[in-house]
Amino acid sequence: MTAILSSVARPRFWGRAIMLLALMAMLGGCSMIRHHMYATSGSVMQGLAKEHTTPYVLQQSDIGMSCAMSESNTPLMMSFGRVTDEPNQLGIMMHLSAAGCAESRARELDLEYEQHMRNRRTDAARDARFAAQRQYRIAAERFHAAWKRMNAYYGDVGNGECPTGWLETETDQFMYLAGLVSGLQAMSTQVKAGEQIGVPNNIGSRVARGTECLDNERWWGTPHAMQAAVWAMLPSAAPEDVQPFKRLEAASRMGEKAGVRLAHVFHAVAALNADDEAMVRDVIRRHARAIENKPAAKDWVMLDETATQHIRAISDRMWTRATGHRTPTGRLGEFWDDPEPESETIDLNELM
Repeated sequence: MTAILSSVARPRFWGRAIMLLALMAMLGGCSMIRHHMYATSGSVMQGLAKEHTTPYVLQQSDIGMSCAMSESNTPLMMSFGRVTDEPNQLGIMMHLSAAGCAESRARELDLEYEQHMRNRRTDAARDARFAAQRQYRIAAERFHAAWKRMNAYYGDVGNGECPTGWLETETDQFMYLAGLVSGLQAMSTQVKAGEQIGVPNNIGSRVARGTECLDNERWWGTPHAMQAAVWAMLPSAAPEDVQPFKRLEAASRMGEKAGVRLAHVFHAVAALNADDEAMVRDVIRRHARAIENKPAAKDWVMLDETATQHIRAISDRMWTRATGHRTPTGRLGEFWDDPEPESETIDLNELM
């Protein structure tokens, strides 16, 4: 009897086993298909962003829209590193742009601080300072993330030979430049955050060395401007025969001629650090005249607009500290104590 039952149950057992194995194979196959789809989607999205989205955005002037896109899409784009190659090169630009959003919010809070201090509202001023530091911390973390992405893609930047094999195209060189900017901004915003968040202190000297891998004229004088700004702030890192502010002056002229005035930003920041208000004012005036007289290079409008945003932020803080309000509309390049222009006197008798 037992043998008979066993012979009946055996086919059922094997049938169920075969069905279970088939189901497991199907599920495994679905998982493999999904992984392949995700990997393909990630590669397509990375390629689209690098070849089309980034060049398109760089031709636009709406910094706010670019900022919102970067803050919302960076986690999505970076998540594709879980199923395909890490999007390190794209991550440079994404984190740099997202960091700019936090830095912009921090600068607005800086203006609130200046207004409160001017009106002797010490508690409100202290609160605005703390709020600004929180935003600077976020900015520093994002700038540092961009710097780390740069080093993951191009190698140990500034500590060895130039990564010539990775700088063959214009896009490759631009992303490298963006990474260098991120490194300097990570240092600056960490200081403004008022706390150490892990940004290495040697980034400045590494950026100064890394700029030598780029063609200064091709990139509007920006590499020399960054290098000179570092040397102006860290004299021990500068060669003996180099005068940083002369190099900044030459870089600024090159940027003005090219229609991409990023060098003005590093020129102004170096002057601020040197407590040379006359030079700061001169750079702001020059920038205002330059954007009035020559439109931005059509493929780099966003960069030139970003430079103007930084220059305006410096002007706004100077105006707010002196008058209680930011730079008046349409008056970038002017200052509160400028002499009034002479008005023409009309002789009414002559008119009669």
